[in-house]
Amino acid sequence: MDVTPETPTAAGHGSAAITLERVGKRYPDGTEAVRELSLEIAAGELVVLIGPSGCGKSTVLRMINRLIEPTGGRVLLGDEDVTRVDPVTLRRRIGYVIQNVGLFPHQTVAANVGTVPRLLGWPRDRVRRRAEELLELVGLDPAKFGRRYPHELSGGQRQRVGVARALAADPVVLLMDEPFSAVDPIVRTRLQEEFLRLQAEVRKTIVLVTHDLDEAVRLGDRIAVLSQGGHLEQYDTPAALLGAPASEFVREFVGADRGIRALAVTPVTRDALDPLPTDPAGLPQVALGSSAYDALAAMLTSGADRVLVTADGRPAGVLTRDRALAARPGES
Repeated sequence: MDVTPETPTAAGHGSAAITLERVGKRYPDGTEAVRELSLEIAAGELVVLIGPSGCGKSTVLRMINRLIEPTGGRVLLGDEDVTRVDPVTLRRRIGYVIQNVGLFPHQTVAANVGTVPRLLGWPRDRVRRRAEELLELVGLDPAKFGRRYPHELSGGQRQRVGVARALAADPVVLLMDEPFSAVDPIVRTRLQEEFLRLQAEVRKTIVLVTHDLDEAVRLGDRIAVLSQGGHLEQYDTPAALLGAPASEFVREFVGADRGIRALAVTPVTRDALDPLPTDPAGLPQVALGSSAYDALAAMLTSGADRVLVTADGRPAGVLTRDRALAARPGES
């Protein structure tokens, strides 16, 4: 499905890199929420900001779309300094998803999704088609849900509508502030899976704030760990962050069970495989590229000490328990 507008508009198209250059926020009472933070986020990348309460992660997010004005440094969207752009125009180019969704209760689901396109002056038929496309994309049948009101939806459904609304005008950037934390754990996992599928299709530049390390590891291409004052402690891939914490602060933050989390983001590769046994029948199977955690879970469930690894449905070799455990990044 084509999820871009029929004709690219000033509202944006595709995705854009984000650059923070020594960005800071100091309040009149002297409180320094963020101090000279520098960060490079590539176009199409999903970066997670995480850290303890009060570390400035939501402040950083809101400085990107100028809901909070920086008091120092620069925020670049592509090559454009956001502080030199009209803030209303800027926000129409940036999708924004918050914890409690913020849907308009007096408007239907379809009308909520079409909010920004209507503000941009799109023709009525185009707004309607776009709303239907986005509802389908987030897994909601527009014929069934388009005419409903927010109070008629479950929490997970409202969150999907919030994501659809944020994507409606094809923003170049999507900002998400703890978007899944208000739903129960089972629905949250399903929403995360759906969101990963969605990102594989739309490839937006996404900055997501969370306090949940498992969510950060599951969703992020890279994770930025912040400490008090928005200080950047480490900026790395999930596997590198868990396998080699850069400081004692990061080591304590990711916890003693980081080795288990590392297995979940470490893929099974051909280099880790032993040759096929004479008779592989009866061995549990996982696909090449599955996580070492999944391979170990298959062994535990079946009582075997190895799994048969397949590539494109064909046997590629076997992975032993020892080699699966050794596959995670080295710990420092």
